[in-house]
Amino acid sequence: MTGYYDIVLGLIPVALLGITAALTVVGVSLTAAVPIGSVVAITIMGHAMFVNSPGDGSDEARSARPPINAD
Repeated sequence: MTGYYDIVLGLIPVALLGITAALTVVGVSLTAAVPIGSVVAITIMGHAMFVNSPGDGSDEARSARPPINAD
């Protein structure tokens, strides 16, 4: 089953290459299309790191488990 971060990892190259190719086909120069595609890819990465961070759900999972007894 694919999770959120699997989808994010797939969308990064798709956004960079796909948007760059689409803008180039439409008529935007390659010099302008690459930064636009990279901004979208960076936005996806920023959302995954800061808005929906990997640590969001881990606190709930830790509180449900009893502490480990080292004795």
